[in-house]
Amino acid sequence: MGKIRLTRRGALSLLPALMGRPARGETPLGVPGLYVADPLTALALRGFDPVSYRLGPTPAPGVETHEFTWSGLVWRFASAANRGAFAHAPEAYAPRLGGFDPEGVAGGRLVEADPLVAALRDDRLYLFRDADRRKRADMTVIDAAEARWPLLRSDAALGG
Repeated sequence: MGKIRLTRRGALSLLPALMGRPARGETPLGVPGLYVADPLTALALRGFDPVSYRLGPTPAPGVETHEFTWSGLVWRFASAANRGAFAHAPEAYAPRLGGFDPEGVAGGRLVEADPLVAALRDDRLYLFRDADRRKRADMTVIDAAEARWPLLRSDAALGG
């Protein structure tokens, strides 16, 4: 009989299930809503500091020593002060639309976004799949996405 070997990639793909985290391709659910997370680490924003989007031209990477768990995900911060600000008002700093691309949400789809392609609109953080989508996202698209998000979020939470 032949031996069955588990490759490193195969072993890594099992980690989320063993740790009670969603597997690749599944959407992590949290409270109060849905947020995009790295499928292997369950880190929100791929580990970037959500507060830093408001402090400079590019987001700062968070560090393991400044973590906070909210909405079922681990959020990392560049400093204790940023962690404290987020802990005080997470909804103010977390990306809108669960971190999904507004153009996709407006069209009724959960399209993953890149945390390095972001914009603040009306003092709210939005993430986009790519720079072209960010350029196209005027307030009409944002408003349509915001209007569609509650229904899309509840459908996704129900597995629909």
